[in-house]
Amino acid sequence: MFHHVKELQFNARVSKPDPRFASLLLEQFGGANGELKAAMQYFVQSFGLRQSHPQYYDLLMDIATEEFSHLEIVGATITMLLDGLNGQLKEASEQSDLMKLLGGKGAKESIIHEAMVSPQFAALSGGGPTPTNSQGVPWQGSYVNSNGDLTVDLRSDMAAESRAKIVYEYLLQFTDDPLVRESLQFLMAREIAHFQMFGAALESVQPNFPPGILQGEQRFTHLYFNMSNGASARGPWNQGQGPWRPGEQWVYIDDPVTQVRETRGQLDTTTLGTTMSQEQADSLAKELGKKRSSQIKEKIPKGENQWSSYPQTNTASPTTVDSAK
Repeated sequence: MFHHVKELQFNARVSKPDPRFASLLLEQFGGANGELKAAMQYFVQSFGLRQSHPQYYDLLMDIATEEFSHLEIVGATITMLLDGLNGQLKEASEQSDLMKLLGGKGAKESIIHEAMVSPQFAALSGGGPTPTNSQGVPWQGSYVNSNGDLTVDLRSDMAAESRAKIVYEYLLQFTDDPLVRESLQFLMAREIAHFQMFGAALESVQPNFPPGILQGEQRFTHLYFNMSNGASARGPWNQGQGPWRPGEQWVYIDDPVTQVRETRGQLDTTTLGTTMSQEQADSLAKELGKKRSSQIKEKIPKGENQWSSYPQTNTASPTTVDSAK
């Protein structure tokens, strides 16, 4: 059950209309990295966690609901930046202020320019936000990433917050309105907070690497292939321990062509960079799979089930009535 509170989470304000920035701001309304995408992503991800992992369900639903609040802030800001357009369009007579404004060539060209920045404002929405990005491309469900594995989804969510944050960072460069900037600063700060929330949640899931259950073929997990000519760049992503556990390290394959030929296309590759055998990795995956499975199964009731936590009651089956009597 959702309950709408009419006050915005942050009091969105604008100093004056600005249709051009309203068009840019659509990116955070219906774009691939916007608030609607984030709200729907976390909302969809949460369903599979409702009974098996209620603490993460609570986290995702809280943040999803806040993202809907942010969508309302963005939509309200867009509407205020288009202030006056809807009223002028509603007055269809030739004597409307809009028609008078179009009487002069310069003014007419100005209105056309403003409309062409985002034609749907004048031709479709009548001066309100549309579920599109800044180029008018409709929002689509393919923006939502939900894989049904908590460690995978949380990483997707951290990436989503990162992309949303950088879009707000870019948007701030295109408006000088101090009141609009206040709203954008608030929204950007909340992306940072959400990133940290998802990161903390991921850290609480142990083990959380690699994503999923299977540990991967140990002969290949620690190899780095130098796949380009010229000067080679080295760093913690291809040398030393890097992000691996103590005792493990990257193995740098400087000449992949020779390596492929000498190993008969990796068939003769031995395990390098780690002391974990494939048997140990498979055993770990099997153990982890059982653990994750039992965590889910033990919390899903047998037989009758319900979503909300009301006390279940035993109700008698309705009496069957023989219609022939």
